[in-house]
Amino acid sequence: MFNSLSDRLSATFKNLRSKGRLSESDVNKTVRDIRLALLDADVALPVVKEFTHAVRERAMGAEVSEALNPAQQVVKIVNDELVAILGGETRKLRLAKNPPTVIMLAGLQGSGKTTLAGKLGKFLKDQGQTPLLVAADLQRPNAVTQLEVVGERAGVPVFAPERGNVAGHDAVSGGVEGTRSYGDPVAVAEAGIQEACNKLYSVVIVDTAGRLAVDENLMQQAADIRAAIQPDEVLFVIDAMIGQAAVETAEAFLRGVDFTGVVLSKLDGDARGGAALSVASVTGRPIMFASTGEGVKDFEVFHPDRMASRILDMGDVLTLIEQAERAFDKAKAAEMERKFLAAEDFTFDDFLEQMSAIKKMGSLKQMLGMMPGMGQMRAQLDALDEREFDRVEAMVRSMTPFERSHPKQINGSRRARIAAGSGRTVSEVNQLLERFGEAQKMMKSLARGGGIPGMPGMPGMGGGKKGRQPAPQRKKSKSGNPARRAIEEREAASKAAAKPAGGAFGVPSGTSRLDSSALDTSQLPPGFEKFLGK
Repeated sequence: MFNSLSDRLSATFKNLRSKGRLSESDVNKTVRDIRLALLDADVALPVVKEFTHAVRERAMGAEVSEALNPAQQVVKIVNDELVAILGGETRKLRLAKNPPTVIMLAGLQGSGKTTLAGKLGKFLKDQGQTPLLVAADLQRPNAVTQLEVVGERAGVPVFAPERGNVAGHDAVSGGVEGTRSYGDPVAVAEAGIQEACNKLYSVVIVDTAGRLAVDENLMQQAADIRAAIQPDEVLFVIDAMIGQAAVETAEAFLRGVDFTGVVLSKLDGDARGGAALSVASVTGRPIMFASTGEGVKDFEVFHPDRMASRILDMGDVLTLIEQAERAFDKAKAAEMERKFLAAEDFTFDDFLEQMSAIKKMGSLKQMLGMMPGMGQMRAQLDALDEREFDRVEAMVRSMTPFERSHPKQINGSRRARIAAGSGRTVSEVNQLLERFGEAQKMMKSLARGGGIPGMPGMPGMGGGKKGRQPAPQRKKSKSGNPARRAIEEREAASKAAAKPAGGAFGVPSGTSRLDSSALDTSQLPPGFEKFLGK
């Protein structure tokens, strides 16, 4: 989403690193480049003006002029200001003291409200809550059916007493005792809350109708639903790819519904992402969640500081760690640690468990993108084929249990059978076994403190050249020809006689004094003869 903006900002900061001191012209050029980068990313003009003004004021002050590294100080200033316009701090859901907590979703049609309702329900279910989805969108064709499908995937129940608009025409059936019919979305929302109270659900998520544009009638309908159910949270769902229209749309919903938080959907898209940098600053409402994919698990809490780090290509290691903690089983991790410390063989069964945990974390490209500095390797990330995991898994699952724990016993016929069973070639199976053998050697070397093979030793670790003895030189074999061997022995004896057996400094071994018989002592200082043994 922020690739273009990240690249532009990285190029701007790169020009500052060679400067030991920043002049006013350097600051002006940097601020101008930042302004153009933000405008190119579709950030709203008022937000750009406020942001660049704050950066200029701080960059021209003593904060930068007295810094040991002005370039890093400017990066810190930009990071701080990005965090500020993204909301400043993480805002969590406010849960009601007396359940159920009522959450209402509002937004334009096509912004992803219905899909996000399922993701939010799955997120709350993983947090220990018992959510209920209420299908109050009776305008869009088959919206109720879509919510039921999404709820089934997320494992969250859906309350849908009315089918709403089916195949383009109203399919209102039945009624409710009272003043309203089930065709009324306000009545559906109220009945959903009553259902949650009766069956002790802790959270109610009400999916309301969207609109193609800011429609006064539908906006009034959303306001009526809000007035009737008195939600604890009203979340405005906005498409992160909407561009400059984000500000106008957000302000209209703020006047009509008065939302309490923002959810960014389609954050995994390739648009320029200016909506994320505009909505929170213009409306004063925090961004609370972000949808990062199509799966029900592609949903995360929005952290302004972490998002600013991603934009500046400084990574998001904390989010990566949190995803790993959720994906990896603690008992299996402890068993893997025990096997590692005991230097036991890493088997293909262990490999399958690790691969399964990585898949639970989500897209491998997204995970690698959270590492610091990975923006410079974007071409390699785009070329990464995640389907390779499926091919490798197919080969491993084509092995017998014995073969998975004894990979060295996989001979040619076994390799041919594994290739046929997985739909791969024998050469691919050979490559997998070769790489797996290298991984086993590396893990054993690490367990013994020997470092990674082929890499220099690290402080406090083994490996490297320390303690390594030079390989003994092989003695030259003697000739099998007796005459030739006799010549070689005579040559070796003559060389040994010509070369004196000396000590470490060329002094003949076994002598303690110099032989001064050949020295001219007339040129030596008086009294020096006693040191020569004379």
